[in-house]
Amino acid sequence: MQLHYAPRAPNPRRVQMFMAEKAITGITLVPVDLNGGEHFGAAFRAKSPQAKVPALELDDGRVLTETRAICSYLEGLYPETNLMGADFDERAFIEMADRRVEWSLLLGIANGVRHTHPGLAPLESPQFADFGNSQTAKVKETAKVFDHLLQSQEWMAGSRFTIADITAFCALEFGRALLKFVPATEGLHALQAWRDRMAARPSAKVV
Repeated sequence: MQLHYAPRAPNPRRVQMFMAEKAITGITLVPVDLNGGEHFGAAFRAKSPQAKVPALELDDGRVLTETRAICSYLEGLYPETNLMGADFDERAFIEMADRRVEWSLLLGIANGVRHTHPGLAPLESPQFADFGNSQTAKVKETAKVFDHLLQSQEWMAGSRFTIADITAFCALEFGRALLKFVPATEGLHALQAWRDRMAARPSAKVV
C-alpha cells in the first residue's frame, strides 16, 4: 500500500500518527508537493478526484480518500492497538468525540490558516481574510469547550486515548504553528496540559 501525503498538513499527519500508534509498517509514504500544485495534476486526480491528501492506495489499485475512512480501514486491518472503539457502544461515543473535534476545532483552524496566512495563498485563491479571522475567533471560543471537558476527563473521548485525541492534537499543532494559538495564553490550562501530554508521545514526532 502507498499513503500519498503532504508533510506538515494536518489530515495526513492524523493518518501518520494513527499508523505510528498502531506500529503499522510496510506502507510506502509518497509525498505530494502541494505548493507546486502536484495534487492538481491529472496523475494525482486519477487517485484523488478532489485533489486532496491523504490518499491510501491499496494493493489492488483502489484508492481510499478521507482521513476517517483511511483510519477505519487501517483499524480493520490492524485491530490492535484499538483506537476507534472495541464495540458498537464505545465506537459511537469515540466517533462522536472525533467528529466534534474535527468539525468544530480542526475545520475552524484550517479555515483560519487557509484564509489569512500568506503561505497558503496559492492553495486558497481567493483568500477571504475577514472569514479567516472570524474562524480564528470562533476557534478560541470552541477551545474553551474542550478545556472544560478536559477538566473532568483525561482524554477527548473519555478515559482512554483514541483517534479523537490524534485529531485534536493535529488541529492544535497546525494552529500553533500558523496561527500562533497556544491554549495556555488563552487561560486554557487543562487543554494545554493535555496538549503537552500528547506532545510527549512518540507518535507526535511525526510531521
